[in-house]
Amino acid sequence: MAFSFRGTDFIGFDGLLNDDERLVRDAARQFIEDNLIPIIEECNREGRFPRELVPQMGQMGFFGASLHGYGCAGMSNVEYGLVMQEFERGDSGVRSFVSVQSALVMYPIFTFGSEEQKNFWLPQMATGEKLGSFGLTEADFGSNPGGMRTRADRSGDEYVLNGEKMWITSGSIADVSVIWAKTYGDRGVEDGRVRGFLVENDRPGFSSWDVHGKWSLRASVTSGLALQDVRIPASNLLPGSDGLKSALMCLSQARYGIAWGGVGAAMSCYDTALQYSLMRKQFRDQPIASHQLVQEKLAWMITEITKGQLLVLQVGRLKDQGKDGFEHISMAKRNNIWMALECARLARDILGANGITDDYPVMRHMMNLESVKTYEGTHDIHTLIVGQSVTGIPAY
Repeated sequence: MAFSFRGTDFIGFDGLLNDDERLVRDAARQFIEDNLIPIIEECNREGRFPRELVPQMGQMGFFGASLHGYGCAGMSNVEYGLVMQEFERGDSGVRSFVSVQSALVMYPIFTFGSEEQKNFWLPQMATGEKLGSFGLTEADFGSNPGGMRTRADRSGDEYVLNGEKMWITSGSIADVSVIWAKTYGDRGVEDGRVRGFLVENDRPGFSSWDVHGKWSLRASVTSGLALQDVRIPASNLLPGSDGLKSALMCLSQARYGIAWGGVGAAMSCYDTALQYSLMRKQFRDQPIASHQLVQEKLAWMITEITKGQLLVLQVGRLKDQGKDGFEHISMAKRNNIWMALECARLARDILGANGITDDYPVMRHMMNLESVKTYEGTHDIHTLIVGQSVTGIPAY
């Protein structure tokens, strides 16, 4: 990497964090600097997920970090957010992997699972010994997950699952997938209600394949899943899952981490652009940082990053008090990913031709953020969520 990250704090943001929060952030920052930054450009170039880092991530307590018990770190939501910030400063794809393991697999097991399911899966997932994926999205149903076609038919003491899922992070490397399906024939349950199921990926009839040719999130695994008469015991149902709202609760967990991650990606782009502009000389042997148009870009970036930091910190504080709403998380995700993508584009401008090479992280962040802006609720869907919150009128 051309420059070492120097931190980004314009208004004394660190003073708003307590000692534990700074300690967690600094530990995650050092882990990313020591382990991910040296290899991430090569991983991105090769389209390779750095699986060799998984055991170390587990040892550091990064998986299911905000869960309590079962071998999890029991961090606060702000501490977890700061970890996600540092991971996305490293790479959105690697942060996606940690988000899925934590917020989309461990969280639903913790929240909706039986004690037996929690005791079996969570300790192994906390160490990274077992990996998971989250099967909600289908090829024809992204922003409208309620239209899913995957179904789970009750057959005695089993469920038989049929359907396909698409754009599934870690799908082909997971040991277990949380599959959301419409249930039919369940005793005392109305037909078509969405529920979550734990499906081990080695069950007969379960198959996965990877999406190739990606220009974005190249350092993470993106898969499709197919279930053809996959039989699972009824005990694999997540008993607390109750309709689509349960799946959306998981998405809120993930979106919260993504909102922090956007700040991290923006920090990386801004700090790179600032250091480059102070080094690069043009016209009268002066650094380009001395030019008004470059300063305008840098001023915009640091202002928006600062606003984004304050936004996610407040949402995190509300979350730790149990006062957050999904509309708060939608605002944070919508704003911070838009902001990060704009920072990446401005940084690319400042770096000129150098901005398109992987000597610098800017173009990689830009391509990754194009996906992050779309997944876990598109920018437009989050606009409508906030719009419904302030008007009381759904516009879907």
